[in-house]
Amino acid sequence: MTARTPFTTQVTTPSDREITVTRSVRAPRELVWRAYTDPALIPRWMLGPPGWSMPVCEIDARVGGAYRYLWRSDADGTEFGLAGVHREVDFPGQLVATQAFEPDMMGGESLVSSDFNETAAGVTTIVTTILYASQEIRDAAAASGMADGMEAGYQRLEGLLADVAA
Repeated sequence: MTARTPFTTQVTTPSDREITVTRSVRAPRELVWRAYTDPALIPRWMLGPPGWSMPVCEIDARVGGAYRYLWRSDADGTEFGLAGVHREVDFPGQLVATQAFEPDMMGGESLVSSDFNETAAGVTTIVTTILYASQEIRDAAAASGMADGMEAGYQRLEGLLADVAA
């Protein structure tokens, strides 16, 4: 039996206002799409570091449809949210939505584009590009530890995808 090489999260800054996060997972893109758009699945993986839960997960995955996530720290009850509106929904290839934190910690609204590309049989590469209002806001987001939180979520996503596929 051959050992499987784990995928890692790649973070780049393609422009002065963008961060691009690229991560592959072992699952067909239709299943990855479902994990990104099904409110019953999202709270099982999109949590960031350990010790947080998602008590609110609302998503209407259609053009003009809104979404809202609320995370809560299990340790002290601290909460923060994320909300926006879908601008493009192209099953199973692309989601584009606005994004604003509650409370605002990123200087207003950003635009997030997630592309799902099945690059090999059973492997989907997710490319998420976030366009911020300014370079300063992008730099603050990059320095916030977001990549570590996203990698923790992607690791949970891989486990969820394996469970759902079984």
